[in-house]
Amino acid sequence: MEAIAIVSALALLQYTWFGFQVGQMRAKHGVKAPAVHGDPEFERMFRIHENTLEQLVVFLPALWMYGYYSNPLWGAGIGLVFIAGRFLYRAGYLKDPAKRGQGFLVSFLATIVLLAGSLIAAGRDLYTQL
Repeated sequence: MEAIAIVSALALLQYTWFGFQVGQMRAKHGVKAPAVHGDPEFERMFRIHENTLEQLVVFLPALWMYGYYSNPLWGAGIGLVFIAGRFLYRAGYLKDPAKRGQGFLVSFLATIVLLAGSLIAAGRDLYTQL
């Protein structure tokens, strides 16, 4: 489960870094808190950060359940795909919001694999206990 903990920490560090970048964009473009509207570059980085939080709500529990009920090393590998997908999402969204789809799809599919895999593995374990 150590690999799952490391990937979880990496995902949280990525989220924290994205948040730091939102702060940098606030300063660069003079967007005073609590405003969330202003320069389009700031707004894109703000949405990248917010969308990553929305994804983490499902990703982190799915990652831990997969690691516990299925295979922690495979789970960690799939978790790294999620993190890579968030970087792709960020790069695409910063260039043009219409280009965020590939990164979103990569991270979303990684989460779905973790969630479905954990559900199947937990169901299998429950079935064997009956």
